[in-house]
Formats: sequence, structure tokens, C-alpha cells
Amino acid sequence: MSATQLFEAVDTYINSLFAADDEILSRAVERAQKAGLPEIQVSSGQGKLIYLLAKMIGAKRILEIGTLGGYSTVWLGRALPKDGELISVELDAAHVSVARETVKDAGLSEKVEIVEGRGLDEMRALEPSFDLVFLDANKDGYPAYLKQAKRLLRKGGLIVADNVVREGAVLEPSQVDPNAIGAAAFNQALASDPDLEAIVLQQVGIKGHDGLAIARVKD
Repeated sequence: MSATQLFEAVDTYINSLFAADDEILSRAVERAQKAGLPEIQVSSGQGKLIYLLAKMIGAKRILEIGTLGGYSTVWLGRALPKDGELISVELDAAHVSVARETVKDAGLSEKVEIVEGRGLDEMRALEPSFDLVFLDANKDGYPAYLKQAKRLLRKGGLIVADNVVREGAVLEPSQVDPNAIGAAAFNQALASDPDLEAIVLQQVGIKGHDGLAIARVKD
């Protein structure tokens, strides 16, 4: 068994124990596949992780930038209390349509609003009041998203950002890879910001080699 196969097998083992998809999540994946959406949603284990992070800080208001088909949206929506609210912003109209169907199927329509629009524009229009911001959109926009996320979050709030290792491309980001350049700039900004406490978790498994950034706004 190669190292890659071992990482994938262990990831599958962990997910089967702690984050197995239920019928709603399975339908969400199938719905996205049938609609031709790219299969780049978080894994079930990553979904469980962001769910737990939201639960652990008692998040009542969550902002998600990059909805795709709504898979991660369901995980985050399930972490909310009865009076909680999740706003998820997605640029692609086809993705919005699929995500709204998924949110309805999950019984989360009263808590979750899918907004069609540009992430940065929508963030600028919001007022500070959020407990958690999850970034999973265009990586070249991450540095700008970070500035707005800080503005929107309460003290003690979390910024969680997916895909910030890019199979190691952040070590020497190519000038022709805006995603790696954006992720590297985002990581540097996290590390040097005196108002944030942050770490990047390197991840290997069924989603390949990447990483998840977690940052807390200092009290």
C-alpha cells in the first residue's frame, strides 16, 4: 500500500466512524453530481470538523463564502441553535439553485439564506455580528475576504478557510497560479496579524493534500 493509499484508507476509516453521510448529505452530493457541479466540496470529516468548531464557540450567526452545492452549508446549518442564522454567498447561479434545493431538503430553510452574488461585495454590505466565517471560494480573493471577516466577527469569533496548502504550492507559489498566490498571501496575513491567533492544519486523505486554516479574533 502506497502512502497515498494509506492516507485515503485512514481518512475513510475516520469518516466512517465519526462523520458518515446520512441520507440528506448523500442526496446533497448526488444532487450536485447530477447538476454537473465540480466535486470539490469538503469531505464528510471536514464537514464534521467545521460543525464542531461552530458548536464549540456557540455560534449563532455564521457567514459562508462559497456555497457550491450546499454540502458544507448543511453541516454548518446543523450546528446552529433554533434561533441561529447562516448566510451563504455564491456567485454561480446554477450552484445557488442546487444549494437552495439541498437546504430545503435538509429542513434548514428558516435558518439558512443562500445569497447569489460576489463574496466581497456581499461581505462589505453586512454589519458586524458574526461568530464564524467559513471561506471556501476563490483563493485569490482570500486576502481581501480576511479583512472583511475580521471586521464582521465578534471578539472570540472564528475564521475558517479551506484549501490553503494547495498540495504544497504555497511553499513557492507560481506567478501563473493565482490560487496558490492568494492562499500563500492569506496564510502570511494570518500569521502576522496581531489581532488573530491562528494555525493551519495540513490535511491528507480522500481530498488529496491540502490544509485548513483556523483563526480566532483575540479578546
